[in-house]
Order: sequence, then structure tokens, then C-alpha cells
Amino acid sequence: MMSVISNSKRSVRMTVNLLKRSVNLSERRYATLEDYKITWTRPKKISCVSPEKSGDQGIAIDIKKTDIPRIYNESSEMKNASDIVKRMFTLEFLPKRERDRMMTTKIVDLVKRHNDDEFSPEVKIARLTSRIFKLREIYSKYPKNRKLKVELKEAIDSRVRLLTKLRTSDYRCFEYTLEKLNLIYKPYPDPPNQITKRESLTRLTEKHCNEIVQKKMDAYKAELKAQQKDFFAEKAEKLAFIREEEIACGLEPTISEEDVALAKRKAMEYQT
Repeated sequence: MMSVISNSKRSVRMTVNLLKRSVNLSERRYATLEDYKITWTRPKKISCVSPEKSGDQGIAIDIKKTDIPRIYNESSEMKNASDIVKRMFTLEFLPKRERDRMMTTKIVDLVKRHNDDEFSPEVKIARLTSRIFKLREIYSKYPKNRKLKVELKEAIDSRVRLLTKLRTSDYRCFEYTLEKLNLIYKPYPDPPNQITKRESLTRLTEKHCNEIVQKKMDAYKAELKAQQKDFFAEKAEKLAFIREEEIACGLEPTISEEDVALAKRKAMEYQT
């Protein structure tokens, strides 16, 4: 009978302890990202063929309808031709490919080393840049053309590879080409990383913690700066007292009048 009673008491005691633990666990609460007011929104995806991703900032090429292509303008017959004939050979009456060819020629003229330069890295990059402009112009009219998008992406990738090689071999020429073609060098990340919510929240949390630490440091600096006025005033009084005591005892003062005046001047500066 006694063993049954002891067992029942033990079971009741264990039940009470379990209930206490459950209550403590329910009351325990950890801080969450909502408490810190940290929010994360997925960045807007940028198209792989957009100028923001490729680094194109545009080139100011002046092409008019009255311009005559170089192949016709340099001929001897064109010099003696009438105005009507010259007008027939302007871009106004020629196919669009002649305008594109003239634009390519003018872009290449910005970076080529000499008149017969056709195969230098700068010329290849300029030709690809002109091709990218033409393909992007067509792609803006037909955004659902996947074949055109792939062709444009391949041209951008080829230019990035040429720019990377030129940057390694001749950095001055690389900078000159970027300046003339108004480009921004945007190499592909190695290895390519994907934006995830977990990593972004970790960075945001670290940034939030750093801001908290910085605020506390600024508050502590402000507190110390407020105490500097009383500190220098007390320092001036004690220095003057020590100097007077040393003189009264017939000792050579270890504190000069300049030290006392400097401490008073510091106290006056912090009062203002």
C-alpha cells in the first residue's frame, strides 16, 4: 500500500514538473526579423541583353539623310556629277543597310589605329558594338523573337571576352577603347552566384547590427565630448593648485603656466 502511494506521489510530481517546463517553453520567445524590422524584397531581374547589363551607354554618331556613303563619295564620277545624281546616292534613297554600314564605319573610326586597321582588338570590339546597337534596335520592335535575343546575347558575350583579353594584354588601350565607345566594363562573376533570400537576410541582419553598434558608439562619443568641458576645467584647477603648492614648498614647479593656460583655453572652447 505504501509503495502505491509513493508511486502516485512521484507521478504527480513528474506531471507538475512537466507542466512547469511546458509553461516556461511557451513563455520563452526569441527575437525574429520582424522585431528588428528587417525586410527583404527580391531585386528586379534585369534582362541579359539590356544596356544596363551589357554596359552600353550610347554613342553620339551624327548620321543625316543627306550623307553620302564613303564608297560613292570618294569615286571620281561623283565629283563631277550633278546635284540630282548626288542626291540619289544619299542615305535618303539608299537601303537601310547603307545607313548601318556608315554607322559601323564611323564607330570603327573612333578607335582604329590607322586607315588600314581591320583586325586589331579595338576594331573588333567596335564592330561588335555596332552590331549590338543594330540588333537591339530590331529586338526592341520584336521582343518575342527568341532567335534574335540569342544572337544579341552571343554578340554581347563575344565583346566581353574581347574586352577581358584586351584588359589583360594592354590596359591603356582597354581604357582608351572604353572611353571612345562609351562603355562600362561588366565582366561576368566567377563563379556565377544566384541571389537567395537566406544570404540576403544574413547581410541585412549584419548591416542592422552594425548600425546599432555605430549608434551606440556615436552616443558614447557625444557623452564623452559633453564631459570634456568639466574635465578640462577641473584639470586647470588641479594643475594650478599643484603649481602653487610646489612654489610654496620651495620646489621647482613641474607644471608651467602654459600648461594651466592651455587647460583653461580648452575648457573655454568646449563651453562655446
